[in-house]
Amino acid sequence: MKITNLDTVVVDFYRTNLIFVRLSTDEGITGVAEATLEGQEHAVVGAVAVLADAVRGKDPTRITETIYQLNRDAYWRGGPVSMTALSALEMAMWDVSARALGVPVHRMLGGQVRDRVRAYANGWFSGARTPEDFAEAAVQTIGQGFRGLKWDPFEAADLTLEPRDLKRMLEPVAAVRAAVGDDVELFIEGHGRFDVPTAIRVARELEQFNPVFFEEPCPPDGIDSLVEIRSKSPVPIAAGERWIGRSTFVPALGRHAVDYVQPDVTHAGGLMELQFIATLAASQYIPFAPHNPSGPLSTAATLQLGAMVPNFRYLEIMATDVPWRSEISSERLTLTEDGDVLIPEGPGLGIELDFDAIAEHPYTPHPMRIFTDAVADIRPPDARSFFNLETTPVG
Repeated sequence: MKITNLDTVVVDFYRTNLIFVRLSTDEGITGVAEATLEGQEHAVVGAVAVLADAVRGKDPTRITETIYQLNRDAYWRGGPVSMTALSALEMAMWDVSARALGVPVHRMLGGQVRDRVRAYANGWFSGARTPEDFAEAAVQTIGQGFRGLKWDPFEAADLTLEPRDLKRMLEPVAAVRAAVGDDVELFIEGHGRFDVPTAIRVARELEQFNPVFFEEPCPPDGIDSLVEIRSKSPVPIAAGERWIGRSTFVPALGRHAVDYVQPDVTHAGGLMELQFIATLAASQYIPFAPHNPSGPLSTAATLQLGAMVPNFRYLEIMATDVPWRSEISSERLTLTEDGDVLIPEGPGLGIELDFDAIAEHPYTPHPMRIFTDAVADIRPPDARSFFNLETTPVG
């Protein structure tokens, strides 16, 4: 089998544009993957085009050799754009290889240790403004089946916060905790906003709400800062969504910078690299909770890891999405009443794309929202659930 083409398809997804990568072969088996990188769509498309020239004619089942050689031959190594493109190529090669054998990818990476993973919801709060709005949205999301909620309550904060502003920003957190009770897990996102003293102050204020973790409290390049914050934080610290490859994770784990590690399969190097990072984390008994706020193929790949990584703890996923999410692919996820997502059993990554439906939603520019008051508007007003819901608990 030989690779005949590697191309990209871009689809508008309101908050960003998803980038799908399609790997074609001379035997008619096509692999797909996701290369979404917010704000860098054009750059990633160009990076995939460079890879296409390099891999045309290669055997798509020789994954380790191909990825090693592409890394070796690249004069400029790493970086989010190049690694996102390379991650997608690796995932698409796994998709082709597993499809050729008629098995899920996880069977080729060691086999299953579970058939479902605990999920927490992101995006459930879109449009909320007041503490009452957040509480109402939280109750609705828990009613859908989720048992965990994540969000960034810190508006457009940058490095520091006035005490009165922090007090106001924590009012929705208090309202949500009161509305959903103590049995629902809360995850607080920082988006790398704060300097060291502010992050420590915020972490101490968050303790009263018993969050599972405080995510990315400082900018992602500040490993020394993260170590300092974790040493003084009364709540667990999570990070890693903007770290690329093992070269960043090794020193972060070696210095005990995090309590939860969060690589993104679309950026950090693909499935095998995340499996390696998870093993590094497991050697220190650190749970693996990968970043996954993107589209159906990112979720499909992350679920393959969920099937076979023993220390996989949480799946991040959007509670609702654009109305056309269910139209552009065969994704049909089941959310149980216990708050778990069942792992699909189809061949490869277990998902097909509908390219005609994708063409109905072409590329649309989207500004980044992290440091604007629009950070909470990450889903459109007509967003809807894309899950199959079980009416009785499983297991």
